[in-house]
Amino acid sequence: MGKAQQVKNVGIPGINPPDKICNDPKCPWHGNVRVRGMILEGVVVSDKMKNTVVVRRDYYYYDKKYRRYEKRHSKIHAHNPPCINAKVGDIVIIGETRPLAKTVSFVVLGIKGRASEVKK
Repeated sequence: MGKAQQVKNVGIPGINPPDKICNDPKCPWHGNVRVRGMILEGVVVSDKMKNTVVVRRDYYYYDKKYRRYEKRHSKIHAHNPPCINAKVGDIVIIGETRPLAKTVSFVVLGIKGRASEVKK
């Protein structure tokens, strides 16, 4: 019998832990990274980097001069643990952490919708 690895509680209700287990120290579920700050939702637009994805977040900005809303977006780099393994087109929930790399301060917490489900 092998030692079962314990899954940590990230402290965010409504987000279930992944089924797989990983040995990544930067994983919020199996490693030693704490999630604090913003919790955002977006679509993965690139997964070409190793263990990192680019998440596009669309939002509305109110322009006071014209008294209207305009669409804007931002791209956020997030660490993608092997136990979650988000792909392009997935709708993901990301959480803010300490800086994990030069441009990475977010980590993927879970997948809300898979790319194959969204396209059909």
